[in-house]
Amino acid sequence: MTDSHSQCLYTAVDSSLLAAAAYSTEETLALQFRSGAVYRYFAVPSAVFQNLIAATSKGTYCNRHIRNNFHYQRVV
Repeated sequence: MTDSHSQCLYTAVDSSLLAAAAYSTEETLALQFRSGAVYRYFAVPSAVFQNLIAATSKGTYCNRHIRNNFHYQRVV
């Protein structure tokens, strides 16, 4: 899946909450949830994306460190 707005490539993740994640050089994090919803989070440091990918529980990391911590936009 490619995000046409920021030209970033989604990476499938092993998570019961998330299906895929993508990060662009504009510090935009896109998350595709298992529900089908896609959200774009803005001004996200690259370390947050790296920590998300490395997290044992991506859902827990997302809920604690991403959701409600960054300005976001629902895409789908």
